[in-house]
Amino acid sequence: MAEQTPRVNATLLANFTGHTVRIAGTVIQVRGSTATIDSQGTVAIQLDSATNVKTPGNVVEVIGKVGEDQSIREYVSTDFGANVDMAAVDAVVQATHTFREIFYDPK
Repeated sequence: MAEQTPRVNATLLANFTGHTVRIAGTVIQVRGSTATIDSQGTVAIQLDSATNVKTPGNVVEVIGKVGEDQSIREYVSTDFGANVDMAAVDAVVQATHTFREIFYDPK
């Protein structure tokens, strides 16, 4: 099986330090090689050179590794535009952790 990428938000990052995760959030700011997104809290993203995290106000999904400081080093990202129901996104995150045995191995 390929590496697991559990869906998380800012409130869950501390549980996944050193692991690869999938996080969706609204872009707040992009400055140089760092972006800030809102995903039930503020998260710093260390951007890859081929990033899709560019437009403030758009919702992006980032797959990356959680660092000790709870920032995420981006591996790949997708820009979903501005019309995304973040309540639905958060419901999926919550379901992922309520029924984690379906979605990932909680080693």
